[in-house]
Amino acid sequence: MTLTYNDYNSGHPWYYKLGGAILKPNEILEAVKNRGYQGYMAKDIAKASSKAEPARSKALAEIKKEVLCSLWRDISRYRQLACQLYKERQSSGIDQESRSCNDLHTSMSLKHNHIYNDLAHLHLLDGFLNQFELF
Repeated sequence: MTLTYNDYNSGHPWYYKLGGAILKPNEILEAVKNRGYQGYMAKDIAKASSKAEPARSKALAEIKKEVLCSLWRDISRYRQLACQLYKERQSSGIDQESRSCNDLHTSMSLKHNHIYNDLAHLHLLDGFLNQFELF
C-alpha cells in the first residue's frame, strides 16, 4: 500500500513530504473553526475573561497582542518555508520512496501547528472580547 498526503493531516511532516498543499492562513482558520479547537491557552484565556472589568478587558487585550505578534512571526517564517518547499518540489519532485522526512517538512508542519494554535487563540479571544458584562 502506498501512502499519500491524504493519509496525514496538514500538521504532520509526511503531509508535506508527500505533496500536500501549502495551506493559506484563512484555510488553517477554517480548520480551527470546523474542529472547535481552542488552543493550548484556552484555560488562561478563560481565566482572564473571568476577571472583573476593567481588568478583564486589559488582560484579554494583552493576551491578544502577544498572540498577534506570535502569529505574524509564525506566518512570516511559514512563508519562507513554503517558498523553500515549492523550490524543492520544482527541482526534485515529490519523493514518495524515501523513508524519512527532511528538516523542511518537519519545519513546515511545526509552523503550521504554531499558526493553528495562534488562530485558535485569536478566535477564542474574539468570542470573549465580543461578550459584554451587562450586570
